[in-house]
Amino acid sequence: MFKVIRRAWRYLVFALSGRLDELSDPRVQIEQAIQEAKEQHRRLTEQAAAVIGNEHELEMRLTRSLEESGKLQANARQALLLAERARAAGDERKARSYEESARAFASRLVAAEAAAQDARLMHERAVQASAQARAAVETNAAALQRKLAERMRLLSQLDQAKMQEQLNRAMGDLSGLTPAGETPTLDEVREKIEKRYARALGEAELASDSVEARMIEVERASIDVEGAARLEAIRESLGLGKRPEAEG
Repeated sequence: MFKVIRRAWRYLVFALSGRLDELSDPRVQIEQAIQEAKEQHRRLTEQAAAVIGNEHELEMRLTRSLEESGKLQANARQALLLAERARAAGDERKARSYEESARAFASRLVAAEAAAQDARLMHERAVQASAQARAAVETNAAALQRKLAERMRLLSQLDQAKMQEQLNRAMGDLSGLTPAGETPTLDEVREKIEKRYARALGEAELASDSVEARMIEVERASIDVEGAARLEAIRESLGLGKRPEAEG
């Protein structure tokens, strides 16, 4: 049962996703993709800046360690020289005191040199990481520029597609294949007129073949004969005589 529910849920999500893709505006989707690419580049740039900043921090730490080591070494040398001078002057106690100071400086020098060595190794790794970060930023910047150029091409292609669709609709309207809204096409109007005219012809044909039409025709012929006879009577009363066609 759980497997069926999970399968149905996946199908529903896939169907809704496909429907959403169909209804989505391509221009909005293009802008979303570009904004996502810009956001990724921003995050990468911030990470690279942190890596490069760590390199500079380690460089300053290494510089301080080397300076400290140099000072300690100079102090140790100076203490040894003072010890030798005190011993040459016969002041053994002072000479031993300077030698103790020299040993303390030497101990601190060992620790400072170890710290400087660690700082040097960390700085070298940071330099490599910084180089990789800079290369990654440059590569991603080039990719972003390509996406921006692709956006311009896609938007131009989208505008052309819309204009072509509008042209196709206009051509369809002109050919009568796709009427615009509630307006009938010429083909529909012509079909309607032809159907009405054919029906009128049929009604006229039926009317001409009916008994009433024959009776009217006979009555009209009788009236015409009587009218012609009456006209001839009027001619005779006037002494005009009959016309040849009347005699015939």
